[in-house]
Amino acid sequence: MLNALGPQGVLINVARGSVVDEAALVEALEEGRILAAGLDVYQDEPNVPARLLAMDQLVLLPHVGSATVHTRNAMARLVADNLLSWFDGKGPLTPVPESRAVLEGMTHSNLIK
Repeated sequence: MLNALGPQGVLINVARGSVVDEAALVEALEEGRILAAGLDVYQDEPNVPARLLAMDQLVLLPHVGSATVHTRNAMARLVADNLLSWFDGKGPLTPVPESRAVLEGMTHSNLIK
């Protein structure tokens, strides 16, 4: 995919760090197969590889792509909606795999106690 961008191509990633193979990106930039890149997310966030930090043809941001008033308001509303759903006994609206172990040990009744 990086080769398809060509020597004038610019890669922008504001999605997820896992979307871009950072080692392949560094190689493509060093070899001039692409011109530049802009990253707001990283494979091992919050750690940014030293090789990326040292490159002049990169713009690196500290995961602020969602920092708009509209998005932050929507995120706050989603937290509230998840809490309301949980306390209604329906569980979270947007569960994440990392919380599965925690959620399995919790019930509505033991949270209120």
